[in-house]
Amino acid sequence: MDAMASKHAVRDYLMSRRANLTPEDAGLRRFDDDRRVPGLRREEVAMLAGVSVDYYTKLERGNLQGASADVLDAIARALQLDDVERRHLFDLAGVAPPPTTDTRGPAKIAVPPSVRRVLDSMTIPAIAYDATHDVIAANLAGRALFAWMLDADRPNMARFIFLDSRAPQFYGDWPLACSLTAAMLRYEAGRDPLNEDITALVGELSTRSPQFRAHWADRDVHEHRSGTKTYHHHEVGDLELTYDVLAAPGAPGISITTFSPEPGSPSADKIAVLASWAADT
Repeated sequence: MDAMASKHAVRDYLMSRRANLTPEDAGLRRFDDDRRVPGLRREEVAMLAGVSVDYYTKLERGNLQGASADVLDAIARALQLDDVERRHLFDLAGVAPPPTTDTRGPAKIAVPPSVRRVLDSMTIPAIAYDATHDVIAANLAGRALFAWMLDADRPNMARFIFLDSRAPQFYGDWPLACSLTAAMLRYEAGRDPLNEDITALVGELSTRSPQFRAHWADRDVHEHRSGTKTYHHHEVGDLELTYDVLAAPGAPGISITTFSPEPGSPSADKIAVLASWAADT
């Protein structure tokens, strides 16, 4: 592809991605109705990406030469590109894409509608979370089960387990929950060593929690997949639940965990009561 054709390809691609994203999609308030097209404006993409309007305009005109991987990643996040679209942007720039590491900004909180539908269709508790253990979505039963954890401004499983005084009474085996959570964070840190959010979380927990420091020093690694846990809910009592971790299709970096009781068990009856309590609440 010659240089002129390459510039046209970049321009057309970025303009089409910008046109596909509305201010509402990007979490922006719409203050006017005089847009000639429904998509984002250049200045809005620049703001979301943390670059100047002039610089983004230069990029959109096809001048990607010299753009760093960090800048391209910021543009990809601002435009909410998926893995394939992000890779194509890097290909157009002739830059090798680094692993997806930064999940901050709109892409972190923009849970795909399909994932929300999957969660809401479940009658058992279910939550969705990212690599930093931030809980980004939950169905009604999930919000009821983890009511204590989800009352935080930014719900995070690791912070709740290590820093919330209610955690030891919520988890049937709190020391095990501490051990596994530290091991899961070390696993995620090894998979994505440049992830600043994970680094910051580990630093915060190391400073504030002696339990975390002790478990982190063990250097254990763990990937949550399936198992059984006991929770003590403040409204319905003890719940013995099987958890299963599922990858969210089309949403890289997001995992869904379901919590199901054995059919006909006391925990199954309590889950039904919990769902009723959640609806009333």
